[in-house]
Amino acid sequence: MAGRIPQNFIDDLVSRADIVEVVNARVPLKKKGKEYSACCPFHNEKTPSFTVSESKQFYHCFGCGAHGTALGFLMEYENLDFIDAVEALAAEYNLDVPRENSRFNPSVAQDDKQPLFDILAKSAELFKQQLKKSDRAIQYLKQRELSGEIAKTYQIGYAPDGWNFLTDHLGNDKKTIDSLVATGLLVKKDDGKQYDRFRDRIIFPITNRRGHIIGFGGRVIGQGEPKYLNSPENTIFHKGQELYGLYEARKSVRHLDKLIIVEGYMDVVALAQHGVHYAIASLGTATTTEQLQRAFRTVKTLIFCYDGDQAGKKAAWRALENALPLLRDGLEAKFLFLPDGEDPDSMIRTEGKEKFERRLASAKPLSEFLFEQLSEDLNTQSSEGKSLLTEKAKPLLSKLPESVFKDLLYQKLAELTGLNINKLQLESSENTTLKPTISSTRSNREVKLSATRDAIALLLQFPNLSCEINIPDTFIDSEIQGLALLHEINSLIQSHPDITSAALLERWRDNKNFPALQKMMQREILGSDDLQNMKRLLTDAIDNLTNKHHDLRYEILEKKFHEGSLTDMELEEYKALFSR
Repeated sequence: MAGRIPQNFIDDLVSRADIVEVVNARVPLKKKGKEYSACCPFHNEKTPSFTVSESKQFYHCFGCGAHGTALGFLMEYENLDFIDAVEALAAEYNLDVPRENSRFNPSVAQDDKQPLFDILAKSAELFKQQLKKSDRAIQYLKQRELSGEIAKTYQIGYAPDGWNFLTDHLGNDKKTIDSLVATGLLVKKDDGKQYDRFRDRIIFPITNRRGHIIGFGGRVIGQGEPKYLNSPENTIFHKGQELYGLYEARKSVRHLDKLIIVEGYMDVVALAQHGVHYAIASLGTATTTEQLQRAFRTVKTLIFCYDGDQAGKKAAWRALENALPLLRDGLEAKFLFLPDGEDPDSMIRTEGKEKFERRLASAKPLSEFLFEQLSEDLNTQSSEGKSLLTEKAKPLLSKLPESVFKDLLYQKLAELTGLNINKLQLESSENTTLKPTISSTRSNREVKLSATRDAIALLLQFPNLSCEINIPDTFIDSEIQGLALLHEINSLIQSHPDITSAALLERWRDNKNFPALQKMMQREILGSDDLQNMKRLLTDAIDNLTNKHHDLRYEILEKKFHEGSLTDMELEEYKALFSR
């Protein structure tokens, strides 16, 4: 059984790849001093603001803020997720991507997932065969105006009305039953009896990014409850992370630039039947942040399409709240509300593709929907109304990443309330993950962040400096947030002395500090040609941070000393700090 891609392969691949070659093969670059430049591929511009640094192996756009390594560029430019980007980059260097065996890798789940994929694929095939044999199911799809071609594209099937259809056809052995139960296809009761979960339902297979079936949705034919039934959460199916139709959309549309998010399976396939092949569904639940992240990794524009009733407005508002933290410059969310009693399925059957797409073109921008909802039932001409609008808006706007878009929304709020924009804007969230949090024992004295930023930026951009310095182990548990991260980065470099800046940064891709570290990689460091100067800057920064850490520890221990609550070990530390 193949497992994850070994970390040392990813390190070597990123180190071997030349970001100038990778980018230039897709976006022609021009040499400009030590760097290369082009018009940014991620937003429209006439004057080049997109730069690629050969020394850092990092790209950055001063216009829209896009930045990253060669892997990050492939993910953004070609709409790939991380694994696909690794495979694409490896292919460019004629490398085979190795996989670690789950039995020998403790970080990979010990249970073998392949039997689950296999049983789902076999079940899907059975359901497809049954669809061909069921006049009732075929008639239902014809009534919904679905063609055989669309049914084939989405692998639609039919689960017959029986309690043991799957075991009758796939077998009753322990391995088969265990796999059926693990995927939720078979329900096992407390008394040991079992039965098929999906019975007399149209079956919609749910695929992952690679096209593997990971679960099913079943719609009842005629009357019955529940109307829709999903596979339960299991080892390979996490409903809040998956999007129905995303794999098919990417496969159908060569240059996918937008996605419509709808509520149901039938909406997705009905839109595809009428030529709109870029709809996806959130599996009958409120659209989650994880689902939106996945969608935004594929396209720059999402259009949420809901019924125009109160339930639709509520679903749209939840989607808006989950989208806000993701909306960096270059990404946009829009909202389309259909007439009462209509859904995308009925709407496109009534008016056809051309009129439906005209509706899409007139979808409300997120900013318009946001302030429309916030202003509802408020008299924004009165002082009280303006005050209430401000209080309702500020917590939502604070969720946005630092961007031009965020500034524009604050400007809109200022226009609506007549307040000064500088007073409205909250403290910038930039670098919050590295911002020190000071213990309450410290008389409100702030620790400056500049030394932490300097040290991390220097280590990221010049990993070879690690062998020249010593970072105290006491940083691991420091009250000053950011010092533990600094220590972790240094430890990683020391255990991998040949690691490059880009490979080092990629180690943090799935970590909460990744966005902040990317900003550290962007920082321009004066005198970077002089290695001795870089060493001196790093040493000074660490000495500065060590003194701040000792000052803070002394204050904490001094308070405990007066309270008589010092342990023997803390007393020794207190004495050492006192005698500095």
